[in-house]
Amino acid sequence: MTVETTAFEQIGDRVTTHEQLRAIVGEVSPLAKAKDIGRLDEHCRAFIARSPFALLGTAGAAGFCDVSPRGDLPGFARVLDDHTLVLPERPGNRRTDSLSNILENPQVGLLFLVPGIEETLRVNGRAGISANAELLAAMAVEGKTPRLAIVVEVREAYLHCAKAFRRSQLWDASRYARRDELPSLGCILRDQLHVENVTVEELDAQLEASYRTTLF
Repeated sequence: MTVETTAFEQIGDRVTTHEQLRAIVGEVSPLAKAKDIGRLDEHCRAFIARSPFALLGTAGAAGFCDVSPRGDLPGFARVLDDHTLVLPERPGNRRTDSLSNILENPQVGLLFLVPGIEETLRVNGRAGISANAELLAAMAVEGKTPRLAIVVEVREAYLHCAKAFRRSQLWDASRYARRDELPSLGCILRDQLHVENVTVEELDAQLEASYRTTLF
C-alpha cells in the first residue's frame, strides 16, 4: 500500500534541539519560571470553585495523546487538600479514551476555564480512577451519582496569562459564530461514517434526546 507524503513531512527548517528553541524564543522570565507553586492555594481553589469547564490532557503508554472537554456545574472539581482534586466522570460516549490512558500512564494535564475570565489555571499531576462510594456520592447531581471519579495528585499549578484569550477575543459575544454556519453534528456523523437508513433529522433528534436525559 502506498502512503502519501503529508504536508507535515514536507515542511523544512525544523527546530530539533532545546538550544535552537531558546535561540528563537528567548529565555524564560524569572516570574514565569517561578509561578508554578506546585499546590492548590486559596487563589487556585477560588478559580476552580468558579470553573464549569476544564480540558483534560492524557497520553497512553504508546505516547498517543488525547484532550477531553469536561463540562459540569461550577466547582465540579472538588479540592480535597492542597495536593488533591477530584473530577466526576459523568456519562459520555463510553469510549473511555481518557480513563484508558490514565490506566496506562497516570500523568495528566488540566486547564480550567471560567467564562469571562481571560486567565486560565493549569494543573498537572498524577491521576488515578476511583470507585469510592463516599467520594462519588458527594458529587451526585439531580440524584444521579457518577460511577467513577478521576483523582489527581497535584504536582504543578499556576495561573496562565490572558494573551491567548486577548488574541482570540474568545469571550467577545459579538464574534461568536452562528450555529447555522456549520452543519449539525448529525449531518457530520452521517457524512463521515456513511450512515445509511437514517436521516440527518433523526440523528440530530437522537443526539438531542441524549443531551436531555444523560447529562448526569
